[in-house]
Amino acid sequence: MKTQTIDPGAMTARLVLERPLAEPDGQGGALLAWEGFDAAWVRIEPLRASVLERAGAATVTVTHRRWLAHRDDLKAGMRLVKGSRMFVIRALHDPDETRRFLVLSCEEIGA
Repeated sequence: MKTQTIDPGAMTARLVLERPLAEPDGQGGALLAWEGFDAAWVRIEPLRASVLERAGAATVTVTHRRWLAHRDDLKAGMRLVKGSRMFVIRALHDPDETRRFLVLSCEEIGA
């Protein structure tokens, strides 16, 4: 397998990493809250934008690929935040299985 090479200088965006927290709502259910637990330098690659019509309204979905240094505390369903922009992690993988990088497939919320 070919080893992936990426210039660390290409990781120019500082993003906050957030994980979901379910807090009891007092009625037997739960409210979803987000907790920032770290930050990371990330390389952002916009992939595509698509427009779908749902319930008579146009919905835009923007997907991105994110590269960052390998870490063991990320999983699908968490999100990355850059200012007012939020990106949900849909999938992640180690591109060459060397534990040097992670590639995240993300979808922008509210694009």
